[in-house]
Amino acid sequence: MSVQVFQTKEVQDLLKAAANLDGSSGNARFQRIVHRLLGDLFKAIDDLDISPDEVWAGINYLNKLGQDGEAALLAAGLGLEKYLDVRMDAADRAAGIDGGTPRTIEGPLYVAGATVRDGVNKIDINADPEAGPLVIHGTVTGSDGKPVAGAVVECWHANSKGFYSHFDPTGAQTQFNLRGAVRTGVDGKYEFRTLMPVGYGCPPQGATQQLLNGLGRHGNRPAHVHFFVTSDGHRKLTTQFNVEGDPLIWDDFAYATREELIPHVIEKSGGAELGLKDDAYKSIEFNIALTSLVNGKDNQIVNRLRTEATA
Repeated sequence: MSVQVFQTKEVQDLLKAAANLDGSSGNARFQRIVHRLLGDLFKAIDDLDISPDEVWAGINYLNKLGQDGEAALLAAGLGLEKYLDVRMDAADRAAGIDGGTPRTIEGPLYVAGATVRDGVNKIDINADPEAGPLVIHGTVTGSDGKPVAGAVVECWHANSKGFYSHFDPTGAQTQFNLRGAVRTGVDGKYEFRTLMPVGYGCPPQGATQQLLNGLGRHGNRPAHVHFFVTSDGHRKLTTQFNVEGDPLIWDDFAYATREELIPHVIEKSGGAELGLKDDAYKSIEFNIALTSLVNGKDNQIVNRLRTEATA
């Protein structure tokens, strides 16, 4: 059924009516967005000769995606979240904003409400026999290179099975295991005492992996640690680092890897004195440079639905 009807008056009128583009009520911005996206879909159906069976397969897929609660995961896997970062990077360059720790994707597994501690936070609440101890530490600085006092550094990562607390299907972790926050002192320093994470894979029977299978792609991420960093007078930083040596660093299904975000892993001893599970431990120094507000505003804050809990 290779026909072209998109440019006909009937279809163009249908698009305007569906989006209420010329209506006197409704949100004008929303109407424009729906009109454009629906029009792009209609045109793709014409251009690619997408069959009714394929359209309904897609609609059924969206139902499964919602049932599985994986829309944010799919946004990462299809590069949509990375694309938003690319646009924000370009906007910074156009505004002459230079320096600062690179941003990268937030991902779908943040939980708000972690306890904030001063300087140091030990976040491995639950035992994990397969994971060795890890200390993540660094200094938060501003655009002038000076330490930032009072910055809040939030951190979250997976356990040795690739599961995040709160979302762990095994139920083995408490809500804020391997999650925490630190408020920096006058020296700008923060430290998390934790366990070495591993990467994770998309749920094998979930909607995201189903789509990736159709594309012939894997759904795995390298070992990584997420961060939010906030401070008065600075823009919020959303970033993460990958653990050096992971074989998937440059094959991340979520496209979050950046060369500047692969800090060295150092072998150390003396973990017993720090309250770690073993005397030998790994150390990662991850220094964080914040950028100043733009005309007094933070244009890096992204409003999206996030999970919340009480520690």
